[in-house]
Amino acid sequence: QVQLVESGGGLVQAGGSLRLSCAASGSIFSINTMGWYRQPPGKQRELVASITYGGSTNYADSVKGRFTISRDNAKNTVYLQMNSLKPEDTAVYYCNAYVVQSGYYYAIDYWGKGTLVTVSS
Repeated sequence: QVQLVESGGGLVQAGGSLRLSCAASGSIFSINTMGWYRQPPGKQRELVASITYGGSTNYADSVKGRFTISRDNAKNTVYLQMNSLKPEDTAVYYCNAYVVQSGYYYAIDYWGKGTLVTVSS
């Protein structure tokens, strides 16, 4: 089994910064794409950013230039640096990872439980 544990959420004023972390643990052989999704209150979950094992990144238009995704493959950890935060960034942020477990030949989609980010105006 694999677990994803997020940390770093909290309350911040508009214009401020937060850094989210997500560590994967368990029976891991390798991790393909890792990403961050968010679900604002009353809305559907949406992709924020993703990063491949090789470091190629993809961002939602709403966060381009403000958020930066990175990963440490040796630590099975993905980060999301969020700068110039806006009230509309308020959401529960979820970590996602496509994990190839030891003894398997295909990747399985795993999710963290989420961490709340609240941006006050």
